[in-house]
Amino acid sequence: MIDLVIYGAGGFGKEIACLIHQQSDNAFNSKYNFIGFIDDGVEVGTEIKYGNVLGGVDFINESSEPIAVIFSIANPSILKNAFQKINQPNVQYPNFVDPNVHFYDEHSFKMGKGNVLFNGCRFSVDVEIGDFNLFNGFVALGHDVSVGDFNVFSPSSRISGNVSIGDENFFGLNAAVLQGKKVNNRVRLGAG
Repeated sequence: MIDLVIYGAGGFGKEIACLIHQQSDNAFNSKYNFIGFIDDGVEVGTEIKYGNVLGGVDFINESSEPIAVIFSIANPSILKNAFQKINQPNVQYPNFVDPNVHFYDEHSFKMGKGNVLFNGCRFSVDVEIGDFNLFNGFVALGHDVSVGDFNVFSPSSRISGNVSIGDENFFGLNAAVLQGKKVNNRVRLGAG
């Protein structure tokens, strides 16, 4: 088993830890052993529901053993910055996919590394997502959607078919993108 940390000890991190604990009998938990949280702004030893804060990025960089990291930072630029601080070659970035995520065609779905797909998300046909994207609960992506890296989708975001999304974008609660549109880089869509 490989030790796993969640980078970010806020509310999103607690939600991910809760989902990991609920799925104690699945394949993810047979491969990874959740040991706690990493947070550069929270004191070491601070108790967070589901685990303690083990340290900051140095905890990862000083690890001599392989370690897996899941990011729970819901700000695209801070998320990317946190990733860039990690220089340990033995780090793994698993995808965390809740068992209640629905794929219309799992064979046409492509995904990079370090993504989080929360409960209730739906992905249609021919969807491709890059690395380190966070999909909060009940996000839906239509057919032929491509998503870059370091994007954050708040709960119930909706992306219609034939949409192209770049990098480091933030989609607020219930944000929607109409079919055939392109979202460039570092765009912030407000709630609704």
